[in-house]
Amino acid sequence: MRTLEQFNQLGEGEAREWMLGCCGSARWAGRMAESRPFASQAVLADTADAHWREMESGDFLEAFRAHPKIGDPNSAKHKPAGAKAEAAARATAAREQAGVNHASADVLESLARGNREYEEKFGFIFIVCASGKSAAEMLELLQARIGNARDAEIANAAEEQRKITQIRLRGMFAGAAA
Repeated sequence: MRTLEQFNQLGEGEAREWMLGCCGSARWAGRMAESRPFASQAVLADTADAHWREMESGDFLEAFRAHPKIGDPNSAKHKPAGAKAEAAARATAAREQAGVNHASADVLESLARGNREYEEKFGFIFIVCASGKSAAEMLELLQARIGNARDAEIANAAEEQRKITQIRLRGMFAGAAA
């Protein structure tokens, strides 16, 4: 972990790599690295949201590819650049998806089946801010969203990605709440 001050002093490439550990969109990560220095965690969070709102569908889809499927923390199709970012992203995903650890075999099977159906329909995996949610809650959300149109679902997934990114940003720096 780093302090925000240490992050502000990194070279642009390393700062971009750290941001990719929070969100797999290269354009978003680049903009965040270019926006330094950040005066506070609040400014960092506000800037992250502002840059995310500027992104386009391709940026969202790139970020989604960096995510593992719910229940499979090693399944991301696109890994963040750099070994440090990839290892951090894997560990973070496992913590975020801890709700699946105590799920029944039936719920896990339904999640796996739902994930496949969702990905076949939309062309990207089901994205949900899993922190604090049980596997059954995530399955309910998946089932509720699978009937959406693709554009609506990209918007839903992008909002979930924004929430995930904010949690990861808070947890990235020493002394910050996870």
